[in-house]
Amino acid sequence: MAVNIAKEKWTSKVSEMVIGTEPNAVKVGGEATLPFLHFEGEIPNRPAMALEVNDMEPTDWPETVTKPFKGVLSDPVAWAKKNVEYGADLIALNLVSADPENKDASGEECAETAKAVAEAVDVPLIILGCGVEEKDSEIIPAVGEALSGQNHLLGLATENNYKRLAATAMVHGHNVIASSPLDINLAKQLNILITEMNLGADKIAIDPLVGALGYGLEYAYSIMERSRLGALMGDKMLSQPIISFVGPEAWKAKESKSPIDENPAWGELEKRAILWEVSTAVAFAQGGSSLFVLRHPESVKQLKTHFEKLMVSNKY
Repeated sequence: MAVNIAKEKWTSKVSEMVIGTEPNAVKVGGEATLPFLHFEGEIPNRPAMALEVNDMEPTDWPETVTKPFKGVLSDPVAWAKKNVEYGADLIALNLVSADPENKDASGEECAETAKAVAEAVDVPLIILGCGVEEKDSEIIPAVGEALSGQNHLLGLATENNYKRLAATAMVHGHNVIASSPLDINLAKQLNILITEMNLGADKIAIDPLVGALGYGLEYAYSIMERSRLGALMGDKMLSQPIISFVGPEAWKAKESKSPIDENPAWGELEKRAILWEVSTAVAFAQGGSSLFVLRHPESVKQLKTHFEKLMVSNKY
């Protein structure tokens, strides 16, 4: 007996972004339907996952997440290689040493580090500044120039510093992350400003800011979902792939750090903490995110299994 399934008819699709160069390029986005509804439209690319690397040893990461990287945390090149062994699709390089409160590393020093990491691994990079906008405007252009033509993903471009980062992406052949604070209108406006500089809309990834499970996840999810609906209905300034920085959010939640003797009902710390990261990523994948920045290699393993099953066609 034939079954008639109600299907939405969308007029547009999410832009496809290419990060890196062949034969090791990673493609994200390109969906012509809502997440994993293969019977309604094409979903060409599995969500991609990056593992973080800091250019100096982190002091605020819990032991649960540093344990898999014992012996390499002070060496970003060795750390990046370890992440590739763990199955990361990309490396998210955090140039935290540039923070004036850390080492105040120069653009030249950051460029040397990024170049060394890029040469050591065969996966593309997501290159992130230290979070101080003025400093990032200094170091990201230097890094972009040092890696010219390699088509990495640079961030974070905000309302205050997007001009320098977008110009760097244009001149040196990279993509850029447009970051705005949990507001769909601000996200759209920032994309408009960047494209007015003549950087292609397909060279932008949207970072709407996210919260971990229990810490604003629902609001972030709703922003993503509205963005994806806008893209499918033809809004070109909301059609960019969404990147979610799950790792930094999930691993600062109390549920991923509190030992079992403090909260016995929460269960074993390591399993709980990893599930906190995995569950957050799974939720955002259903909201429309297609690129995830994670911290624990077990999260990558579990999410790959999950996404591979969701990428199996369910067409009727």
